[in-house]
Amino acid sequence: MANVKEGLFKESEIEPPTPLGTRSEIARYHDVDVFGHEEGHDIKYKTLSWQFVACLMIAEIVSNGMLSLPSSLAIVGIVPGVILILFLGIFATYTSYLLVQFKLRHPDVHNMGDAGYILFGPIGREILAFGTVTFAIFGTGSQLLSGQIALAALSDSKLCLMLYTGIFTIPVLLGSFARTLDNLSWLGLLAVISMLMSGVVGMIGAGVDPSPQRHIDVALSSSFYEAFSSITNPVFAYAGHFMFFVLISEMRRPQDAMKAAYTLQAFATTFYVVFAVVMYVYLGPGVASPALSSLSPKWMKAAWGIAIPNFLIAGALYSHTASKLVFVRIFRKSEHLHSHTVRGWSVWVVLVIIANGAAFVLAVGVPIFNYLVGLTASLFAAWYTYGVAGAFWLHDAYHDGDGWRTWARKWPQAILSVLTFLAGAFICIAGLYASIKGIVNAYSSGSVPPAFSC
Repeated sequence: MANVKEGLFKESEIEPPTPLGTRSEIARYHDVDVFGHEEGHDIKYKTLSWQFVACLMIAEIVSNGMLSLPSSLAIVGIVPGVILILFLGIFATYTSYLLVQFKLRHPDVHNMGDAGYILFGPIGREILAFGTVTFAIFGTGSQLLSGQIALAALSDSKLCLMLYTGIFTIPVLLGSFARTLDNLSWLGLLAVISMLMSGVVGMIGAGVDPSPQRHIDVALSSSFYEAFSSITNPVFAYAGHFMFFVLISEMRRPQDAMKAAYTLQAFATTFYVVFAVVMYVYLGPGVASPALSSLSPKWMKAAWGIAIPNFLIAGALYSHTASKLVFVRIFRKSEHLHSHTVRGWSVWVVLVIIANGAAFVLAVGVPIFNYLVGLTASLFAAWYTYGVAGAFWLHDAYHDGDGWRTWARKWPQAILSVLTFLAGAFICIAGLYASIKGIVNAYSSGSVPPAFSC
């Protein structure tokens, strides 16, 4: 893996500097970038502006995960819940910065698997790549289930739920076939508008027809299992960093990546707090997860219906990411990556069908799928969004500087990076505990339905 070292960020006395470095340094970046120089290629990947990258980031992160935030406030109380959402938003912004800086210093990193190779060698590459594909497929399945709920709400559940999932899978599959993210960029904007309007309609519906049993608890005490089960909702509502390297790799100007990340985190944190507080205040401690299901029928149908484009596009982004990682792994530096070849398109189509097919089978065939989503989020997203970012800084500071002395000289950043890594480890372990205990409790209570049931 190549490394554009300190010169990437230093001004030159000869050439006028740019945000990424001098002109020669930018050229060197594209020399080792995963997609390289694209002049004359049939398929050009590096076409995204930072504004559309921000839309795609928001589309895949601010999605069905936010619908569980009001229920978290109902368990821990409004003050601890809001503080946690704000803190996690700031924390996710910091880890975004570390991920972006790592990408700029290692242009040939296309996904978390490539980053794992730099940090831990071949084993690290396989583990982080496997985790990315697994989490992306489970994320697609989660969006399929959200689409199932939306379609069932709109039609008063007149069909088998598995049929709703199958119907929803078709447009998600079609959206995944785009070879470049640029082809999904305008859809990303539609997904942002969709989720924003759905949330606004949901809040209006809650205010117009509030729960008569509503009341506000400032803070509540609960068991570790109950508390952390509720905390995982806001923790994983920010869990989209695993896609950042893929998105930045297709930017025209990767040096603008932090503009997209700042836009994402500002929008997500603000919207999460407003949505969670308004829905909790008007629907009370009995608010469901997802919160839209606690609305009166007409408002529930309106909110779910408006959210459908977001679920479709987010699902397509997830399955696209899983397919793209494998595709680039197979055809990196070959003509099939950039040209319209029969082999290239055949492999791409097969990968997309497999990713969406696996997501569909898991979503409808595994009765405890929602718990497994939490399990995979704990195993992988806890590291991708939080923990591994600390390892990125520690690695580059050590290898690009003078080893331990760089850590000692920059000890505040070193300590913060270690704490970031430990935070990821804690979220992973505690999340696994909560997910496994939830599965055990579900089977003990007999609430697990049979596989492939309506």
